[in-house]
This record gives sequence, C-alpha cells and structure tokens, in this order.
Amino acid sequence: MAAAEVLELRSPVALRRWGAVGAALAILLILFRGLGVGEQASARTFAVVFTAIAVEALPFVLLGAVMAALLEVYVPERVFERVGKLPVGLQLPAAALGGFAFPVCECGSVPVARRLIARGMHPSAALAFMIASPIFNPIVLASTWIAYQTRGLGLEMVAGRAGIGLLLALIAGWAIGMEGARDLLRTQPEEHGHADDSASCCAVPPMSKRKVFATHLTDDFFYMGRFLILGAALAAVIQALVPQNLIAGAASSPLFASLALMALAFVSSLCSEADAFVAVSFTPFPLGSQLAFLVFGPVLDFKLLFLYGATFRRGLLASLATIAVPVVMAGSLWFEVILR
Repeated sequence: MAAAEVLELRSPVALRRWGAVGAALAILLILFRGLGVGEQASARTFAVVFTAIAVEALPFVLLGAVMAALLEVYVPERVFERVGKLPVGLQLPAAALGGFAFPVCECGSVPVARRLIARGMHPSAALAFMIASPIFNPIVLASTWIAYQTRGLGLEMVAGRAGIGLLLALIAGWAIGMEGARDLLRTQPEEHGHADDSASCCAVPPMSKRKVFATHLTDDFFYMGRFLILGAALAAVIQALVPQNLIAGAASSPLFASLALMALAFVSSLCSEADAFVAVSFTPFPLGSQLAFLVFGPVLDFKLLFLYGATFRRGLLASLATIAVPVVMAGSLWFEVILR
C-alpha cells in the first residue's frame, strides 16, 4: 500500500508540470504579440500548425499511456522470462518484434530493457527490444499512417519506419549486447530489495492495481504530453517565423536535410507515438529526411540521455550513436531513392 500511496502523490506533480508548460506557451505568445513578432500571417500560421498537431496527436499519446500502464501493471514478468530461455539467435529477432505485442514508448522501453537483462534475457535481445519497441509498435505505426495518409504516403512511411527501425534494433542490439554483456547495466543499491517484486505484485488487491494503473496512466500521459506540446510549438515556430529561404536552403540537399532533422529530433525529444504529426508538418524537407526524424528520435534524444545514463554504463551512449547515425542516414537516403 505504501508504494501505491507514493504513486498517487505523483499526479499533482504532473499537473503542475503540465500547467508550467501551458504557462510558458502563454507567455511566449504574449511576448510575440507584445513585440509585434508575426503580427498577422505568421501568428495565424503558428496558431493553425500548433493546434492541428496537438489535436491530432494527443489521442495517440493517451492511447500509448493506456498501453504502457497495462503492460506495467497487468502483464506478468514470466512472459518475458520465457523469451529469455530461447537461444540468442532466436531471442534477438523475437525481442525486436516483441514491440508490436508490447507497445511502449522510448521512456518506458529503457526500464523494461533493464528488467529483462536482470531477469536473464540476453543483453542483445533486451537492447533490440528497447530500440525497436518505440518504433515497431501498432500505436506508432498507426499514428504514422494517419499523419501521412493525407499526402497519399501512409503505407510507404509506415514500411520505411518499421524497416529501418527493425534493422537498427538488430544491428545495434547484436553489436552492443555482444560486447558488454551483463556489464552494460549500472549497479544500483536498491536492486537487492527487488527479488520478490513479481510475488508482491501478484499479491496486490485488484482495487489497488486499478489505482496503480490510473496513476501510471496519468503520469505517462502528462509526461509525454508536455513533450508533445513543446514539440508542436517548436514546429509551429519554425513554420511561422523562420524565413522560408533559410528552410529551403537546409532542405535542398537530402544529406544535409536528414542531418538537420535528426538533430531536431534529438533536441525536441518528442514521444514516438505522436512525432509523425510533427514530422509531416516539415513539408519543405524531403520525405527521406522526415523518415530520419521519425527513426532517430525514439533512439537518441535529449531526454533519453538521462535515462540511458542512469541505466547503462557510459560506453553504451557512444556506441549507440556511432551505429544509429550512419544506419538511419543510409536508410533515409535509400528510402528517398526508392520512393523517387
């Protein structure tokens, strides 16, 4: 009961953070108006783009939060333990494809990967699940299809995102997991007190489970939602205030455009369940660079730096970046060539 009470206290914190994001956006709009920035056409563009992205994407953030809460509270650990008993050659693709059955966002995939390694799954397979699950899951793929169907490219973008995401998960999982094995994880003192977590979870009364589910749902929704709002505001600012000739210059080269949107994905730290609605708004950029935005962001972004640093040893971040940048770049360029 103590754990449930602690979880229940986190919702007001999430509400305050959500309010802080709203206040920051309101102050930003007031400053724009007071300084006369974008008084007419730019202001309307900002409002239209921001509203469209937020309204279309928030339902997918909510659906993702529901699925993550169901996975956290109701799916038993033995499901993952059975996969850990398979040979490594089977664990790796099975774990990468497991994201479709157990859809979690990038924030939720990191602690799940840690639990999988701690419970006996091969590190390569756990890393493959961590990388693939925010990309190759039904919520993310559905949101990508809906975002791009208005341009008649829903199936193409879904296939490109799923294909490059799975390829990256298999390559990075195999290369990094085989090197470090169990030494990938940072040691945490509290781990020794978690030996009976699965048993204690099963002993929680149904009403308490429902309360924990509701708490996880609200926490995840507000946590992911504020990144979506900030990302929508960033996309709207780019569309409204950045000179079009500057955008055209950055988008003129497929290579430079992909690098630019990968850097933007890193900074904006969007949730993978809604980032397609932001990516599709970058209309001056080639589709290959938009695909690079969609694949790179769920693997490496600013918020993940802290999660990776708290979970894995320092070498993982450099190794993952070394693999992800060329794989995503090559995949996005080939996608552009094939599409044309």
